[in-house]
Amino acid sequence: MSRRRTVSTKKKVALLVTAAAVAGGGAFALAATSNAAQPETPRTLSAADSTACQGLATALGNNQKFIDGQRADPDALSEARIANRQEVIEEIKRKQAASGCTVGESAQDSQAGQQEAQNGQEAGQQAGQENGQQAGAAGNAGGDVAASGRQVCEGSTVTLSGEGGAPAASSNQFPAGTTLKVTNLDNDKAITVKVTSVSGSCVLLNDAAFEEVREPGKFLIRRALIEKVG
Repeated sequence: MSRRRTVSTKKKVALLVTAAAVAGGGAFALAATSNAAQPETPRTLSAADSTACQGLATALGNNQKFIDGQRADPDALSEARIANRQEVIEEIKRKQAASGCTVGESAQDSQAGQQEAQNGQEAGQQAGQENGQQAGAAGNAGGDVAASGRQVCEGSTVTLSGEGGAPAASSNQFPAGTTLKVTNLDNDKAITVKVTSVSGSCVLLNDAAFEEVREPGKFLIRRALIEKVG
């Protein structure tokens, strides 16, 4: 005659609790594994988040402004200049992507661009007062607004044009051939370059020149001393 083993009520409760715990732990592990398998989407930085993004947005905006100016008042070489600047803009976009910035964001789209415009306006007014000219004359690329050896464009920030080649600068205030000295007051590095083309700012440095004076990882010089030396 067989005997049945009787499981007590307490033992039944204990077994049920253990089974629930095991099942719950498996579900938790599955959920954790599922969450871990989903990669986090990296956050895209705007110009307000990063100095590097501010500088690139300003550079892109300056080149767009130059293109707009060429289209508004074209000459025989405008198409060639526009094509060159469009290539520069594409290079800046590649740098924005590599730096984690919002690709295609220009100075006009950001607070950095508004500050750049304000700085440029103030610099133009001061230069005009020192030389008895109207502030609007600052947009004339042929205008020589300061004597040799004097500080110019006070308060302006400096960024890069994105153009290649040997160290050089572009400007909306000084004609080609003008020699400018740009000092980054945040690291005391300086470079002396000649203006070779027109831009939408007092001074833009090309890639080679900007590399000589910038701080690592930054594409904007907030505290710059700009001097006309020849």
